[in-house]
Amino acid sequence: MNEYRVKGLSCGNCAMGLEQQIKKLAYGETATLSYNSGKLKLDSRVSFPDVERILKSDNAFIDRTHDHSHDHDHSGSHKHHDHGHGHDHGDGHTHSHEHGSSKKIMILLIVSAVIYAAAFIFGNQLNATLQISMYVIAILLSGYSTFLKGLKNLFAFRFNIDTLMTIALIGAVSIGDWKEATLVAILFGLNELLEGLGMEKARRSMETLLKVAPKEAHILNNGIESVVPIASLKVGDLVIVKPGEKIPSDGTVTAGKSSVNEAAITGESLPVEKSTGEPVFGGSINNEGVLHVTVDKAYKDSSLAKILHLVEEAQETKTPTELFINKFAKYYTPIIMAVSALVILIPPLLLGGDWSKWVYQGLAVLIVGCPCALILSSPIAIVSGITRNARNGILIKGGVFLEQLGKIDTLAFDKTGTLTKGEPHVEQTIVFDEERFLMVAASIEKSSSHPLAKAIMKKVNESTMDVPAPDDIQTVSGRGVEARIHGNQYWLGNEKNMEHIELSADIQKQINDLKEQGLTLVLVADTQRVLGMFGISDEIREESKSVIEELHRAGIKRTVMLTGDHQKTAEKVANLVGVTAYYGGLLPEDKVNKIKELATTGRVAMIGDGINDAPALASAQLGIAMGKGTDSAIETADIVLMQDHLGKLPEAVSIAKRVNSIIRFNISVALGLKLIALLLTIPGLLTLWIAILSDMGATIFVTLVSLTILIQKKS
Repeated sequence: MNEYRVKGLSCGNCAMGLEQQIKKLAYGETATLSYNSGKLKLDSRVSFPDVERILKSDNAFIDRTHDHSHDHDHSGSHKHHDHGHGHDHGDGHTHSHEHGSSKKIMILLIVSAVIYAAAFIFGNQLNATLQISMYVIAILLSGYSTFLKGLKNLFAFRFNIDTLMTIALIGAVSIGDWKEATLVAILFGLNELLEGLGMEKARRSMETLLKVAPKEAHILNNGIESVVPIASLKVGDLVIVKPGEKIPSDGTVTAGKSSVNEAAITGESLPVEKSTGEPVFGGSINNEGVLHVTVDKAYKDSSLAKILHLVEEAQETKTPTELFINKFAKYYTPIIMAVSALVILIPPLLLGGDWSKWVYQGLAVLIVGCPCALILSSPIAIVSGITRNARNGILIKGGVFLEQLGKIDTLAFDKTGTLTKGEPHVEQTIVFDEERFLMVAASIEKSSSHPLAKAIMKKVNESTMDVPAPDDIQTVSGRGVEARIHGNQYWLGNEKNMEHIELSADIQKQINDLKEQGLTLVLVADTQRVLGMFGISDEIREESKSVIEELHRAGIKRTVMLTGDHQKTAEKVANLVGVTAYYGGLLPEDKVNKIKELATTGRVAMIGDGINDAPALASAQLGIAMGKGTDSAIETADIVLMQDHLGKLPEAVSIAKRVNSIIRFNISVALGLKLIALLLTIPGLLTLWIAILSDMGATIFVTLVSLTILIQKKS
């Protein structure tokens, strides 16, 4: 599939019509034209001149000056071919809403409005021929492109907004209502301009987001530095990143130290310190020091490239609401034309009504029937919502998932690594031998890579002491470790590893108390008695409690924690973070069953790390992964939190719910204003200017309301 950027798409309904025409071409069945992103995807076998001809019929064209996908080669799979069909697209009357064309259209509309105002104000002082001539000039300047397109559509039996407006213009002129015909042309031109500018605003916001991709890299080869395009980087290349420059691709720091801004990936504005051996993300900005980075992934495989590619794809997906609106609009326009015909014919033929009056009313019905506001109810809001979340480091893979996120009422959390840090830490120590307890524990654990050993060493390192090396050390499976230190035998591990001594009632009580608190125990003993014990737990994330509270305020009714840990640990964590329900001792298949059970009474999203929670993520109606850029998280989940915490999740839910509310509100406004205007036909009060103002007002209103989603309060 070849991909092209299309300019001049005047409205969503028009884009759908163009897509349908392209699909009728040979090999065009798979073609897609997205109004949201302005992208056309074509089979390479489709006749390119025919495609350009179809686009030109609506004053749209292929943009050859800005090859967007080439700038951001996210997947490496797009091919772009210049077929050499050079065309001059500088038509001043095009519906292109790029800055230059928009300015021309605006000037023409202003000139038309001035001529119209002059003819209207000084009408009594002008002869009829001159006044009509002024109205004709104003109509031609503001609406002739719409008129020409409408005529073509009428002869081809294609009924869209241009067809409706053309019939309305012809009708108004035929009954001699030049004043209102001109007003219809000017207001419709203004409506089209503002509608296009609204969508362009949403698109530009997305394009600004996509510009974070670096363009080139400083590569170091045999001590010689050279600048190369980002796409030429290979795994193993050594690059130099100077202060203020973007890191070209995912890699590992091999020399240097600096702070790095990872906002492009994680949405976090605070810089992260990086030094030798630490990983860095492509697209991150190096702040002050010089970093030498070994490339771990070619740019097209990097986290940033995958994110940007998915965000681009996301704006092209249609939600169920959008699909319904588009299907509805397909039948809506012919129905409106039929209603208009009935309004024109029934009163004069059956009720003795005046023909000119009811022809006028019928024409007004045609204008009221314009589906633009209805079609725009969803796409601008969806693109704005995806863009706003992407700015915050939340990757939503499509409008359908954004819509689902706004509908969920139940959030299921994995415990380890999600609500907790996934890193054991010593929560309590009970010491019976101050002199030997920490020394023996450190001696045994200092060379171990076990997570519990690391937690113990972190605790030991809080105090300064000499740690001897053990004379002999032996691991006892399922129990712990035996070691000889300074000729004396010591044991470290769980209760089973303490069977060589008899535990007193007092010590046994303390052990049971720690267990009741949901702590994992590590005991240290010599040949005769226990020297002390560590109570270890998985540290709860600082933000978990506040995040759960914010989610409840955002409208999430149930927060459920699922964990494989035993029930006491689950209870402890659940009580501390404030979830509404918890389930412990669950195997992966048990989590899946629990998700299915929860789904019978609500809409469920599952949040995990995207790897060991994959089955549960897949079985939920919505899978959310915490990945901080890991490949598995990006690939498996519907939504990815690019941070390693839940802090941004409540805002994502709030944005999604707001998007859904705005779409519902927009649909109500679009249909409500039309219904009110149509009801005015019953007493015969509907005028052409009321009709066009109701349509234009609805379109502008839904556009502006949708764009408010992009407004982000300064934190």
